[in-house]
Amino acid sequence: MTGPDGAASDPTSGRGGPPASPDGGGRSVERWLGLATTVVAPVTVVSALLLYFGYASTRAMYEFFGIDVDAVGLSTQDFLMRSPRPLFVPLVGLLLLGMLGLWLHGWVVSQAADPDHGRARLRRPARWLVTAGGLVLAAGIVLMLSYPVRAVRDWHVYDLVVPLCLTVGTVLLVYGRHVASISTDDPDASRDVRSRSSRSLATVLAVGVVAAGVFWATSTLAQWSGRGQAEILAARLHELPSVILDTRERLYVQNSVIDESVLEFEEGQTFRYRYRQLRLLLVKGGEAMFLVPAQWSTSGTTLVVPMNDEVRVQFQFENPG
Repeated sequence: MTGPDGAASDPTSGRGGPPASPDGGGRSVERWLGLATTVVAPVTVVSALLLYFGYASTRAMYEFFGIDVDAVGLSTQDFLMRSPRPLFVPLVGLLLLGMLGLWLHGWVVSQAADPDHGRARLRRPARWLVTAGGLVLAAGIVLMLSYPVRAVRDWHVYDLVVPLCLTVGTVLLVYGRHVASISTDDPDASRDVRSRSSRSLATVLAVGVVAAGVFWATSTLAQWSGRGQAEILAARLHELPSVILDTRERLYVQNSVIDESVLEFEEGQTFRYRYRQLRLLLVKGGEAMFLVPAQWSTSGTTLVVPMNDEVRVQFQFENPG
C-alpha cells in the first residue's frame, strides 16, 4: 500500500513511513554486553592477577619463618592488599618499555613512509633485530629444555632469565620481521590468503609466548619480593609488638633469646611459666597468634599460641628511651 504522498506505508502501523524497530531492546542488551566485556572482564582479570601475585609474595615471605600461608587462613582481601608491592617494579618497568617501544615504532613508521631513503635505513636494523631475537629466543629454549640438569635447575636466577629470554627474543624476532616487511620496495608483493593467515597465526602464538613469559617473570619477582620483605623483617624483629606470654605448661623452647621464668606459686594461680623476648608476627583471625623471638637466628622457631584461656598475653609498651 502507499500513502497519500506515494510512500510505502505499513498496514499494521496505521501511518506512513518505516515501521518501528522491533529490536530496540536487543540493541540495548548488546550495549550492556559490550560494556561488560570491555570493563567487567578486564577488572576480573586484573583482580585475579593481583590475588595471585599477592599470594605468591605472601607465601614466600612467611615460608622464611617456617609458616605455611595456607594454614594461616588469610582472606582474599589480605592477599589483594599485599599485591601492590611485588607488582610495582615490574609494572613500572613494563610501562617504561611500552613508552620507549611506542617512540621507536613512531620512528619506524616515519621511515617506512619515505620510499626513497627511509625504507633503506630500516633494512639493516631489521636484520639486527631478527638475528638478536633469534639468538635470545634460542637461548631461552635451550635453558628451558635443560631444566632436568641440576646445575641449570639450581641456578638462582633461572626462573627470571628463562622467561625474559623467551619474551625478549620473541618480541625482537617478530618486530624485526615486521620492520623487514615494511622496508621492502614492494610491500604488497605477498598478500595472498595463506600468507596473511600464517602471519596471523604466528602473531597469536607470539602474543601467547610473550604473555606467558611476562607472567612467569613477574611471578618470580613477586616471590623474590616476599623473600626480601622477610629478610628485612628478620633484621628488624625488635620493631614488632613485644609480647609477654604466660602458660600453664612449659613450652620447652629451644632458643636462647627467649627468656623463660617460673612464676611463684599462689593460691588460685594456674599460670606457672612466663616467657619474654617474644614478638608478634601474625594473628590468625582471632584464633591464634604467631610469635617469634626478638632476634633472628637460623635455629629459631615460630610459636603458634591459641587465643583462649590456656594462655595469658600481655603487650608491652614501646620504650622510646
